[in-house]
Amino acid sequence: MSERRRIGLVTGAASGIGRASALALARGGAHVTVADVDRDGGEQTVALIASEDGAAEFVACDVSKASDVAALVTTVVERHGRLDFAHNNAGICPVGYTIDTLEEELWDQVIGVNLKGIWLSMKYELAVMREQRAGAIVNTSSVCGLRATSMTVPYNTSKHGVIGLTQEAALDFAPLGVRVNAVLPGVVDTAMAHGIATDEQIAEMGAATPIGRVARPEEIAAAVVWLLSDEASYVTGHNLLVDGGLVMPLPSPISPR
Repeated sequence: MSERRRIGLVTGAASGIGRASALALARGGAHVTVADVDRDGGEQTVALIASEDGAAEFVACDVSKASDVAALVTTVVERHGRLDFAHNNAGICPVGYTIDTLEEELWDQVIGVNLKGIWLSMKYELAVMREQRAGAIVNTSSVCGLRATSMTVPYNTSKHGVIGLTQEAALDFAPLGVRVNAVLPGVVDTAMAHGIATDEQIAEMGAATPIGRVARPEEIAAAVVWLLSDEASYVTGHNLLVDGGLVMPLPSPISPR
């Protein structure tokens, strides 16, 4: 008898880390519901999965809206009978604002997508997983969830919050057989990164990383796939840095270099 196909969803899957995650999960045999506000990009992700004989479908979803997220999770369960995993990845990152120059509207937008969106996603996903007494979730935070980065006030705040939400959910749902973890990327070569920094700036950030380059989206996706897999069955409440060593303590004066 063939192994049961796993059923899951990825938000923010129209590009970047989300697309790489959806592709990697589908390559592993899962059926992936691709969710995003970007319909064209989301459909392109589904087409890429189909081109590799994978199983996927697109559902439009604004994660800052409870009605959209509830409909997304309901759609997955009605079509497939369960929800085995979720990668809550949708996020936005405007830069160039200090606390005193940030407008309330932009604060609400970023917190709505990056933090409220994670809460709403888990709210509806965990309700299903509670009944199943099984499931795994990975939320996308960031190295910015561990330290300050200049001129990124709402993004930094939201990513710190994602870590708190992840650990709270992990604690509450571990006795029910549900695991919740977070992945914390460093600088990644995505459309989002190129939208807020020049190629030269991105190269400089990569050079400042101990590994000496920025990450590929596929490298973050590999960590997500592992955390969602049975191979990580004893891992919950963990914040997995995938940052090329960026957040390591500064080197001592004595160095093999």
